[in-house]
Amino acid sequence: MKHETVVTSGFQENCYILWDEATMDGIIIDPGDDGDRIMEIVQKNGVKPIGIYNTHAHFDHIGAVALLKKQLTIPFALHRGDEALAAGASTQGRMFGLHLPMTPPDVDIWLDDGTTIEVGSVSGKVIHTPGHTQGGVCFLFDNLLFTGDTLFAGSVGRSDLPGGDSRQLIDSIQNRLLCLDNAVRVFPGHGPQTSIGREKKYNPFINYGG
Repeated sequence: MKHETVVTSGFQENCYILWDEATMDGIIIDPGDDGDRIMEIVQKNGVKPIGIYNTHAHFDHIGAVALLKKQLTIPFALHRGDEALAAGASTQGRMFGLHLPMTPPDVDIWLDDGTTIEVGSVSGKVIHTPGHTQGGVCFLFDNLLFTGDTLFAGSVGRSDLPGGDSRQLIDSIQNRLLCLDNAVRVFPGHGPQTSIGREKKYNPFINYGG
């Protein structure tokens, strides 16, 4: 799989464009803002997007979903646990002093734990990791793991926002992610890339006994 990172908005959110080089079919993960720039990168690489897949529905991750859905005529996929968050994106923004003219995107595909994502000739899967939000998920494609705001390099996601639960978050990380191979590369929703092995060894927020 090929991938490119687009750092969007004032929140420095990582949007990922992921595609199969054999077919050029691709998906857009967490388009938080800067929809026109995301479109430019999609077109520059010759990617044929087949869907928008979100790890969760906080406003800084879904801000460009409605625009890209309309321009590309592709479905939007989300876990049902974040349905209310998606509908209330503008309200979330006001909590941070932002007034966002954001249209809540209609969800076309409801994701579940274990859902298969077909991107050309490559299959990925959904891993439900509640804690940052109740509908938080990660996407695993071979040795590439897209974690949204569940797991960061040297840190973990916030759990003090509506829908968050700190114990649930750590449980999700310990039991759903750290069981993966150490070589799995982690692509978080903010900040630099890391790996499962590195986070097991160095992440101060994780008490890992494996």
